[in-house]
Amino acid sequence: MTPPNTAPAANNLEAFFMPFTANRQFKKNPRMLARAKGVHYWTPEGRKIIDGTAGLWCVNAGHGREEIKAAIAKQLDEMDYAPSFQMGHPKAFELAARHAALLPGDLNHAFYCNSGSEAVDSALKIALAYHRANGQGTRTRFVGRERGYHGVGFGGISVGGMVNNRKWFGAMLPGVDHLPHTHLPENAFSKGEPEKGAHLADALEGIVGLHDASNIAAVIVEPCAGSTGFLPPPKGYLKRLREICDKHGILLIFDEVITGFGRLGTSFAAEKFGVIPDLMTVAKGISNATVPMGGVFVRKNVFDGLMNGPENAIDLFHGYTYSAHPLACAAASAVLDIYRDEELFARAAELSPYWEEGIHSLKGLPNVTDIRNLGMACGIDLAPEGPVGTRGYKAFAKAFELGLMVRQSGDAIAMSPPLVIEKAQIDEIVDITAKTIKEVA
Repeated sequence: MTPPNTAPAANNLEAFFMPFTANRQFKKNPRMLARAKGVHYWTPEGRKIIDGTAGLWCVNAGHGREEIKAAIAKQLDEMDYAPSFQMGHPKAFELAARHAALLPGDLNHAFYCNSGSEAVDSALKIALAYHRANGQGTRTRFVGRERGYHGVGFGGISVGGMVNNRKWFGAMLPGVDHLPHTHLPENAFSKGEPEKGAHLADALEGIVGLHDASNIAAVIVEPCAGSTGFLPPPKGYLKRLREICDKHGILLIFDEVITGFGRLGTSFAAEKFGVIPDLMTVAKGISNATVPMGGVFVRKNVFDGLMNGPENAIDLFHGYTYSAHPLACAAASAVLDIYRDEELFARAAELSPYWEEGIHSLKGLPNVTDIRNLGMACGIDLAPEGPVGTRGYKAFAKAFELGLMVRQSGDAIAMSPPLVIEKAQIDEIVDITAKTIKEVA
């Protein structure tokens, strides 16, 4: 049989089924990106777009880094692929050791995968396997949080709490409860961590009272909820969750896919808030988005708890063909060099007050009902106009037209620029955002 002619037709947008996109709307008026460098994209026509979102929260060190490109090319020359099942390659072990040295507390083991979604499902499975290996196999329930986002696997959407990510896909995992979200009206226009809301962590005690701790495996939360419009945690909230989990023998999982690798001005949110989770999921900034990669960082006691079977038996029946892919490991190691040599985490901390001042200068503009920030990220709520998301989408599209890329979640817009951004570029982001808000009023 003759293969079909696969030459692309000019301007044919039909074949690509786009994720998280209104496909028909997009293809009538596409927003195309053709080139990137530093903190900017360029459209195919050559129009310059400032990247207010670090891609999708992931290009922390800026676009087009030659050091990462060189590391990937060198690795490709040496070896394109090696399996991680009963085999290994040096860069995987080197990278894990470097990550362990960067992590707070005794989070000193790394399990690698290919995305944040895979990292979350891996963490949930590690939690279940840990309890079973330690004679507590009844601990099978999970606790997530309203408005949480933990990727798009069935595990992630089950513990997640964003309605449109859940409602289309049936019953999902059984045995999942949700804590209330932490977005309180009385905290509107907070700068940094909101003052009120730590008590919301106590809802976990109610869930324990309903199911008994002997049936609960883990609690998973984003330290700062990201995809819902960026919600920093109330002061003391995460410490209270840690205390309750410790009291009842429940594992605490931090989803740091967004907050990891400098976004809050520290290596991880765990360091920022002084709370060490039992498992931490990462992706995005781990490789600066050059090669897909994710991971689960595991505390010593959890790892050790899975090492109690026969020495020749597989410890965890889980993994991926591309776990610790050589190109991803090479990229991630080069990214760590950039973070270290350019002190980007400290740079993010230094820029955060300037970012905060600029973003909060938008208070008082038409339809702005809340502004939140922490580190180099923010969320801005806009008053609804008709169906949920109408004004938010208008703001997203208008910002792109004016030369700025933002994220939309319902009627909120979120921003998280590359950590290499300059103050003048922050001013540009604030200026375009102000124009955008006024034009969609």
